[in-house]
Amino acid sequence: TFSVHSRHDDIEYNGASLNGLFAQRRNLLRPSYFRMIRDILRFNKRAPSDANDYDATTTVGEYLNDNGYGRHFAEHYLIPMAAAIWSAEPIAVYDMPLKFLIRFFANHGLLQLRDRPQWRVIKGGSREYVTKLIAGHRDRIRLNSPVEKLRRDDMRIQLFTRSAGWEDYDYAFVACHSDQALAMLDDATPSECDILGAILYQENEATLHTDVSLMPRRRRAWAAWNYHLPEDSRTHVAVTYNMNQLQRLNTATPYLVTLNNDREIDTRHVIRRMRYEHPVFSLESIAAQARHHEINCDRTYFCGAYWHNGFHEDGVVSALNALEHFEGRLADAKLHLRRAS
Repeated sequence: TFSVHSRHDDIEYNGASLNGLFAQRRNLLRPSYFRMIRDILRFNKRAPSDANDYDATTTVGEYLNDNGYGRHFAEHYLIPMAAAIWSAEPIAVYDMPLKFLIRFFANHGLLQLRDRPQWRVIKGGSREYVTKLIAGHRDRIRLNSPVEKLRRDDMRIQLFTRSAGWEDYDYAFVACHSDQALAMLDDATPSECDILGAILYQENEATLHTDVSLMPRRRRAWAAWNYHLPEDSRTHVAVTYNMNQLQRLNTATPYLVTLNNDREIDTRHVIRRMRYEHPVFSLESIAAQARHHEINCDRTYFCGAYWHNGFHEDGVVSALNALEHFEGRLADAKLHLRRAS
């Protein structure tokens, strides 16, 4: 479920039901609110077919302007939803490729008013599948030993860590953010510079807390994702995740995670502060994604969620793609050796 609330514009709603949609009863008397709903219905119906009429360089902002969508639809619905999904700056959503956004919304049922697919979570969080993934490899995993440099020659790949210095390997899978990967490469090729350099990351501050003042004022407007519109609604994304709802926490105390709105949180309720980086999806980054195959070669393979939609599942898919490239080249090498022997 998703809600939007703004003290500046005096608006809040939760789109999960009619009661939530009109959680603020005065919205029943607001013409601008009904225009927003009308635009939502129009967007959901027309956007998928409209997107086919635009080329890959058309942005979300250009599409909204071309088709006369209102300010309330953009600022109180579409931009907050996309910004919350990708932890993106609201102004950056206007610059997203239209086809990228529409494809994602359509694939995830976000253009449906009824029977929207229920998003699911893994009980216990992502640490559960991480634990299972590493179970058979614990003795071969080095912690607190980040690779700082990677360099290649005709015979080997060398990795540098402070704990072990330079070490030789046959192949390397670089499973980190695009900017981290590029910084690690001691001998980056022009293609690696162009492609990895086009996929940027932005930093977001996350705070785990119990301050319910960050939630909508009306309880019926509470949702799993609660977007807060500050006075300058085009800067940082500000969203509060209700972890009780997302992780089915059986506790009377609401545990919340808020992005980029730390100054509004009562310090007495703060449990922990963290910083995360999220990929920025732009015309340049989407074009770079299509060139992934150009750099998944020469015994170095790149994987990460930034190669698709930025989510955990996308990281897995990119790893499988990297393995396909690796296994294909390994098969070619074996065939070459057989012919040469």
